[in-house]
Amino acid sequence: MHYIYILKSRAADWYYVGMTDNTAKRLLQHNAGKTKSTKRFRPLDTMYTEAYESKTECRKRELFIKNNHALKSDIIEQIKHGAIV
Repeated sequence: MHYIYILKSRAADWYYVGMTDNTAKRLLQHNAGKTKSTKRFRPLDTMYTEAYESKTECRKRELFIKNNHALKSDIIEQIKHGAIV
């Protein structure tokens, strides 16, 4: 399985969208400072995931979310209001 995930910073009102095949390991890497783009926003929590059988489909969805600011904002608002987990 491959996963889209959204992380939220506990230090700032900041969210990150990524892709992995192991969400627990990836969160540990982010919080250990091994990812340049998230290092300054640590600590981070996983707020949302989507599962995909295909790595290709997962990557397409990740890029769609990252490049569609309205969709990303909508997902984040739903997370903030507890509508999706």
